Amino acid sequence: MDARIASIYRHPVKGFTPERLTAATLEAGACFPCDRLYAVEDGPSGFDPAAPAHISKMKFTVLAKIPAVAKARTAYDEATGIFSARAEGAPDFAGDLRTAAGRAGLEAWLTTLLDGEIKGPLKVVEGPGAYRFMDSRSGYVSIVNLASVRDLSQRVGRDLDPLRFRANLYVEGWPAWVENDWTGATLTIGGATAEVLKPIVRCAATHVDPTTAERDVELVKALFDTYGHMFCGVYLNVTRGGAVGEGDGVALAKTA
Repeated sequence: MDARIASIYRHPVKGFTPERLTAATLEAGACFPCDRLYAVEDGPSGFDPAAPAHISKMKFTVLAKIPAVAKARTAYDEATGIFSARAEGAPDFAGDLRTAAGRAGLEAWLTTLLDGEIKGPLKVVEGPGAYRFMDSRSGYVSIVNLASVRDLSQRVGRDLDPLRFRANLYVEGWPAWVENDWTGATLTIGGATAEVLKPIVRCAATHVDPTTAERDVELVKALFDTYGHMFCGVYLNVTRGGAVGEGDGVALAKTA
């Protein structure tokens, strides 16, 4: 199968805008670079930065709980730590999330934007060390097959934006849904190698249109009713680090 990376994304703050990249460097055993570095608590979550452990996404301001999160258009400058956000009808925000002042500024900005949708108080939390606010306990990099998204689009009768699925890598060139059978397989992705850990079980975040911020289609139900599963995409564990870029090849390792 002749497949390639069609696009690359990161999500610096959990739940918020995907940022498109042209390239990235994957590290063995690590999460996608600058992905889910921060999260925003919607009321106390119990997260302890001194002893970080996996915690439910529903403790945070995420699309599965608050569709209005998609109203924010955000960007992150990893060199300076500056996180910027804008939304229709709101003043622009920019602040260094490495500082207390920057985090407080974002908390205040989001409290106004999400008024009526949150429990609060909002609090920006940072993943210490290598910890990241991933949905999966072990899935460090996510990949989505664009043919699978197109097939689902045809079944539900509407054009689905692949960004609903909030992956790091989107691949063109595979048959639809072939990835669901690849648990334990090895992929070469540009200059990196990764093991397929498992399919990604989807949640209500996919019900939200990332452009309109409206919950407009029940994709979890559609997946189950149509295919008998709730998967779209797979989680990877990078076993050999390397550079990946748009247009790079993605290949399933041949077995003996």
